[in-house]
Amino acid sequence: MKHQHLFLTLFSMLMLSIWPVENYAQRKNAQPHQPEVITTNISGLGTEIIITVTPGESHNHPMMSVWTEDTAGNYIQTLYVNESVAKGFFHYADNSEGKWMPGPMIRPAALPVWAFKRGIRSADGHYMPTQDQPIPDAFTSATPQADFILQTRTDQPVTGKFKILFEVNQSWDWNGFWTNAKFPDDEDYHSSAQPSVVYCAEIDPRIPDSVYRMKPVGHGHPSGSNGNLNRDLSTITTALDIYKEITVKINR
Repeated sequence: MKHQHLFLTLFSMLMLSIWPVENYAQRKNAQPHQPEVITTNISGLGTEIIITVTPGESHNHPMMSVWTEDTAGNYIQTLYVNESVAKGFFHYADNSEGKWMPGPMIRPAALPVWAFKRGIRSADGHYMPTQDQPIPDAFTSATPQADFILQTRTDQPVTGKFKILFEVNQSWDWNGFWTNAKFPDDEDYHSSAQPSVVYCAEIDPRIPDSVYRMKPVGHGHPSGSNGNLNRDLSTITTALDIYKEITVKINR
């Protein structure tokens, strides 16, 4: 028994001496996580824009759009939209056979501020892209899974100040105010829950290499009935934690 105890003690000491070395080797050889890089509007002749997006605690496959406006709030152009919204085609669209299947779908509540700003109305009266009227491939990609970097350009050079806006919406993120029973007959609201959140940064392209942190400035209509920006964020909770940080850098 004494010899067995001595053996176990020596074995434990040996393992403790080896483990930190092995653990260090694993950490040393591990590759650091790299954000996904999305490039849009490659043929654009204007200002290069780098947007770095860091997910937050509530991130779970959100929909998003990015666009520019002048300082008076007039829409200029779209820079990015995730693919499901851009094409009007979702992987989880049809549950008629008891399981979710891909198919065409229109989600008016998804990104209403951007949609109405863009101002292109479909045949059935809403402002979201459809399969017949999609966003061009040059401005879209599959929805990024986590943190990502958007590398894009404006169509034409920008000399004066302008705004970059980022709208995000995550389905079924109910909270104490935006509950499942709030609008029981509104199917568009039910696919959205907390409404979209809009972030904004005012950019001065005359100051190259400056980094701007985008700030939340309001939310969209809960069912996408209009494109108004509601500045009251007091009812928004986890939707403000979809992203931890969004920064913009302008390159000449």
